[in-house]
Amino acid sequence: MVDKKIYVAGHRGMVGSAILRKLEARRNAGEALTIITRKHSELDLIDQKAVRVFMEAEKPDVVILAAAKVGGIHANNTYPAEFIYQNLMIECNVIQEAFSAGVRKLLQLGSSCIYPKEAPQPMREDALLTGILESTNEPYAIAKIAGIKLCESYNRQYGTDYRSVMPTNLYGPGDNFHPQNSHVLPALIRRFHEAALEKAREVVIWGSGTPMREFLHVDDMAEASLFVLDLDKDIYARNTLTMLSHINVGSGQEISIAELAKMVAEVTGFSGRITTDPSKPDGTMRKLMDGTRLAEMGWRASISLKDGLEETYKWFLTSEASYRS
Repeated sequence: MVDKKIYVAGHRGMVGSAILRKLEARRNAGEALTIITRKHSELDLIDQKAVRVFMEAEKPDVVILAAAKVGGIHANNTYPAEFIYQNLMIECNVIQEAFSAGVRKLLQLGSSCIYPKEAPQPMREDALLTGILESTNEPYAIAKIAGIKLCESYNRQYGTDYRSVMPTNLYGPGDNFHPQNSHVLPALIRRFHEAALEKAREVVIWGSGTPMREFLHVDDMAEASLFVLDLDKDIYARNTLTMLSHINVGSGQEISIAELAKMVAEVTGFSGRITTDPSKPDGTMRKLMDGTRLAEMGWRASISLKDGLEETYKWFLTSEASYRS
């Protein structure tokens, strides 16, 4: 059995760490894998020369690009230059230097924000580049679209097998619970947890509460990522197009922000009043992924939102990382 070397970029992030756990489980089950990781202090992916030296030295067979600068509406609005620059540089450096080192297979992870603000729901892969993006996260979305097109362009010109998966809103162990810079679900978990501890009478949530969102547990995302990575090249090609090669990954279920807040309140034990603040931005009013393409290839999510929330809250309670400012 030939040993396969897999480099996981972003292995300390929520998605990267989940993928790492799945790969380690495969290795422990007897699959011949060498898993390569580097912390940011060991390898800055924004530094092209450092990435080049790393790739030439390690020469992985497969690269999984899960590294990215991510954040919620507040973070995207506050640091737009950082979001577009850092994500573009990470993608350009990792993809180009992987190719230069002879890596033929790569999987890069994107985001549902690549789709237009007014995209028909549920959002199909062919909605890409058909309209104006949501302004609050446009810089990040532009970078993620560029990542898709980088993969497709290298495939066209060099015959590589670089694939892209676009997850819906993710949550789970390893999430960022920063009070300002986190996504909506971890932000709600932290806010309701603290309100329950303080026995607060009220929690105010951003926006009108009416936007609809789809959520996927990060362990489901990790399974889907490896499923797509493992697909036979011919099967992947038959289910995608040369310049429309990305694959949506979602749960197929959606919930309003108001209903989500009620569910989080129940999980965290908050019994007070929940009110909305319409003066704050809602973001896109509805974001539901069309997962038909992936379902037809044989993959579906398995973790319910309620079960996933309970598990995530337990992780929050036991992890010191949950309280990083």
